[in-house]
Order: sequence, then C-alpha cells, then structure tokens
Amino acid sequence: MNPALAADLADLDRLLSLVRDRALHGLHGLDRRPAAVAPVPPLPLPLPGQGSGIEGALAAFGERWEPGFSGSAGPRYLGFITGGATPAALAGDWLASAYDQNPTAGIDSSAPDLEREAIGWLRELFGLDTVQQGAFVSGATMSNFVGLALAREWLGEQKGLRVGEAGVAALGPVRVLSGAPHSSIYKALSMLGIGRQTLQLIPKQPGREAVDLAQLEAALQQLGGEPAIVVANAGTVNTVDFDDLAAIAALRERYPFWLHVDAAFGAFAALSPAHAHLTTGLDQADSVCIDLHKWLNVPYDSAVQFTRRRDLQARVFQNAAAYLGMPGENPDFVHLTPENSRRLRALAAWFALSAYGREGHAEIVQRNIACARDLGERIAQEPRLRLLAPVRLNVVCFTLSEDPSEAHVQTLVRELRDAGEVFMTPSVYEGTWCLRAAFSNWRTTHEDVARVMKALQAALL
Repeated sequence: MNPALAADLADLDRLLSLVRDRALHGLHGLDRRPAAVAPVPPLPLPLPGQGSGIEGALAAFGERWEPGFSGSAGPRYLGFITGGATPAALAGDWLASAYDQNPTAGIDSSAPDLEREAIGWLRELFGLDTVQQGAFVSGATMSNFVGLALAREWLGEQKGLRVGEAGVAALGPVRVLSGAPHSSIYKALSMLGIGRQTLQLIPKQPGREAVDLAQLEAALQQLGGEPAIVVANAGTVNTVDFDDLAAIAALRERYPFWLHVDAAFGAFAALSPAHAHLTTGLDQADSVCIDLHKWLNVPYDSAVQFTRRRDLQARVFQNAAAYLGMPGENPDFVHLTPENSRRLRALAAWFALSAYGREGHAEIVQRNIACARDLGERIAQEPRLRLLAPVRLNVVCFTLSEDPSEAHVQTLVRELRDAGEVFMTPSVYEGTWCLRAAFSNWRTTHEDVARVMKALQAALL
C-alpha cells in the first residue's frame, strides 16, 4: 500500500477528528465569514508526486483555498435561492460519504429502500398522491430534464412510437408552451434534442409572472388537437409568482398536453398555511420538479422529481445489462434517472426529515417568509430603493429608485459583496435591472434582516 495511504489508514481516528475540527471551525465562523467574496484563485500548483496525506492536504486547503470560500451556508447569503445544511442534513451527508452506498441497483444493499422511504416522506410533505412516484437527482436542472424527457416520450406515445428507440427526429415538430420558464427549461430542451427555439412564450398576466390562462388556451386551440408540452411554474425566480395549476390541469379535458410543473422551491409553500393554496393543483401534474438543496436545506447536490407515469420513465432511462436486470413493477433507480451510479444523496434528506419532521421544516419556511416580508417593508420605507413586485413568498425583488441601469445595479451588487455582510444576485424584471434577496437558509432570523438593511443603506451612501 502507498505509504501516505497506509499512514492515513493507521491514524484515521485522529485525522478525521482534525477534519471534524476544521468543519466546525468553518461552521462556527459563518457569522464572521463574508457572505461572498470576489474570487481570486491562487496560482495553480503541479500535481503532487508522493502526496502529503490527509494532514498535509488539510493544511494546504486551509492556507490556499478556504479563505476564498463564501459564507453561502450562512444566514445572509441571499443569492440564487440557496439553502444551507441543517445539522441533521450535514450528519446524513457525512454518513453518505462514509458508507459510500450506490443506491441505483437493489441487489446488494438496503440503501435503495431508504431512498424510497425518503421519497415517500417528501411526497407526503408536499401533499402529493401516492400515484406520484419519485427519484432523487442532482438538482432542479436534472429534475426538469427528467420530467421533459418523459414528456417527450409521451408525445411519441400519442403517435404510436417510442422516442427512446426511434429518436426525437421521428416526432416531427414539438410544441412547448410556457409563460415564464426558468433557464434550466431551455437547457433541458437543448439536451433532449427538442431545441430551445421550440419553446413558445405565452403572454403573462399584467404586472405578473403568472401565465395568462386565456392566452394559453388560445395557443392550445391553435394547435388543432396536436399534442403538446406545457411547462407551468410554481414559484418564479424573480417574484415567486405561481401559475394557476388547477386551472391549467383542467385544460387537459379539452386539449392534449403533458403538464410539467417546475416547483423547484415553490412547492415548499405547501408548508405555510397562509400560502399552501398556491400549490393547489400541483398533484395533478404529469411531472414535477422540486429542488431540495434550496428550501429543505440539505447539502448540494439534491433534488427530487415526481411523475404519474413511471412506466414511461423506465422506458426512457432503462439500462440494459445482464448484471442489472430489466425494470419490473418496482424498478431499480438505475432504470429511472440518467445516472447509472451515484452517491446516496437521499440520506441527507432522510436525516433532515427524520430529525425535524414536518413541523421543523414548516417553521423554517414560515420564518423565511416572514423575514422576506420584513425586508420588503424596510425597502418600501427607504426612498433610495423601490420594490418591483409584492413579496409573495420568500424573494424580495427591488431596484434603485433613480437610474436603475445595469451599471448601477451591478455596482451595488459588488459593493454589497465586497463589504461582506450580505450577498444578493442581480436580475432583470420587466426590462428593469434589479436585485433579488432570496430567503431560504435555516439560520436566517429577523436580526439578520436588520443587518442586511443596514448594509444596503451603507452601500447607497
């Protein structure tokens, strides 16, 4: 055995304690660590020959790389709708690495059954029916990809062909309709060979990011009965607007289409009694995307996808190999997602749900919503800033009162980042450059909101 590897194995207890101490040092220092930093990577080094073992690697990481890491796991990182990692989720993630299970084939471990239990808990958490079957994937992009892959196969089914066998060209023109699709929808359409330009943007309701139902129905009617894909939103990225999911689903009584709902973080509205009505109709979707490393606060990377048509899912993603077997009534996960092998990412979600249950996660969601409203009210009272939309859930969309140009907004974003107290991301809403403050971290409190507002006012001076 390599000497460095043998030495690490012999001293593993002490060395892992050092790693634990380093992790705790980072976690306990989140309040002092900048929310974000301007990346200045050190000069790259050549590949080590002999290697320095864990202790040497840990020292090099602490010296060369850790100082440049952001406080993205902390309470004032409000960019990209990023959650942190609750203590239980972190514990589950560590154990996933330690036990190193591959849950895609159910012939050598109970890990796939743990994943199925976690999926069942998530289905219950979001109020979905048992007909909705799920699988873990890496994030919302891959969840949307899987859902749209099933939609593509369904289109083939309507024409009596199997797209997974015949190829997407056999479908002919594909119609995809949506009001305010996330950028990952375009990426998924590109990867699936359907094409970004296939997506037809349907006009939105005035002053909203929610689709205009009459316009959507008119577009469906113009298809003359040709099957299509409709992508609905349960929480848009700029203003967290929701399409009327139940009304869209009802249109299937008159028009043939596959309904995919991007509920990456909006699905968590189901945990707030005051906002649960926004998710009405989610269960009626043919496929659903939900991102877990956002509001479930599990470590990257983790998401889940649900569908009513697991038979189509197995048809698309089945992996033909003698040592894996063919998919049956309860297919192994190797037959359900693009990955053949992957880590047991379900363990972090299982730990989080087991440790804190529905009530614990509902408290996080409701506190984040309250914090977003708090910041929105403070911004509304600041004459140098203005809200661009109501605070509907957990994102505050606002801009400068005077000259909200790209240059001025980007300057404000950089000044906030460089001051270290808070990080927000820029965006464009209805043609206006703006900032988005997204609340989804389990640590965030109203005290953090006060610090965020103070940082904003200081950057405006």
